[in-house]
Amino acid sequence: MVPIILLPLIAAISLVAYFIFLRRQGPLTAEKQPYRGYSAEAHDIESVDSMMIDISTLRAATGDFAESNKLGEGGFGAVYKGTLPDGEEIAVKRMSNSSTQGVEELKNELALVAKLSHKNLVRLIGVCLEQQERLLVYEFVPNRSLDLILFAQDAAKREQLDWTKRYKIIDGIARGLQYLHEDSQLKVVHRDLKASNILLDMKTSPKISDFGLAKIFGRDQTQGVTNRVVGTHGYMAPEYMMRGNYSVKSDAFSFGVMVLEIVTGRKNTDDGSRQSEDLLTKVWEHWTTGTVMKVVDPCMNGSFSEKEVLKCVHIGLLCVQGNPVDRPTMSAVVIMLGSET
Repeated sequence: MVPIILLPLIAAISLVAYFIFLRRQGPLTAEKQPYRGYSAEAHDIESVDSMMIDISTLRAATGDFAESNKLGEGGFGAVYKGTLPDGEEIAVKRMSNSSTQGVEELKNELALVAKLSHKNLVRLIGVCLEQQERLLVYEFVPNRSLDLILFAQDAAKREQLDWTKRYKIIDGIARGLQYLHEDSQLKVVHRDLKASNILLDMKTSPKISDFGLAKIFGRDQTQGVTNRVVGTHGYMAPEYMMRGNYSVKSDAFSFGVMVLEIVTGRKNTDDGSRQSEDLLTKVWEHWTTGTVMKVVDPCMNGSFSEKEVLKCVHIGLLCVQGNPVDRPTMSAVVIMLGSET
């Protein structure tokens, strides 16, 4: 029998209550006043101005945004691979015309992202705001996003992520979040953490990307409220979905979902139908019965540390508890991941 590390009773009740909520949830609404977040100062905007790259350079780098250079496309717009004159490979995000983000708002966001520097965050190289184009230029990360490998139809591709790499990815994401929440000069809540926003470099080290929904907190601020709930279903914390409340603990929830996805190789996609069983419910049920090993991704072919898998599932379940107060901080998660117990 697999040893079970029991969650606190209150935490367990909160977790079960949240799963019930997922089954019964209706339209997402929030009636609170929107949080007035951090605003970049004049010298911050000037620092963004110094990062400007002219449109002709980016057109040449991407082959005039050739379809063959397109890496992907989402609600934000399309992403293209390019090469600068000095040989540096880049990823260019081309914002769609339907994007609601204005130029000044974009500059404000960029001024914030430009201040962040950590090995587990994607590095911003520059920006272009010419000819009605809004382009963000990031370092190119060759292995693209985690979801493309973790959830690939091709089993051989999924097998590339052995347990050592998966544990490294979990640890790297946790360290990147610890930096955003606690260690950077700004306190940042990402608000859109998901497998498709985790990029993998040549060494399969994770880099958190896409700060389009990120919010900056004041030093003593613990929570923000919005009346515009945006994000990705399956990753959003219940307090955010129901009331528009977000904090570092809502990021912790999203992290917990990703941890369970990485361990199981399954997406957390509950469409609300009777036939659908969301990942969190499935893992929780196996945890309580001591059968967690049954949900471990079979693509790892049994080659993993059972002790580390149990630790990661435990961390994942702690992070997806219904009450945000009960979720661990990312510094606590980093400590747990580094411990031998």
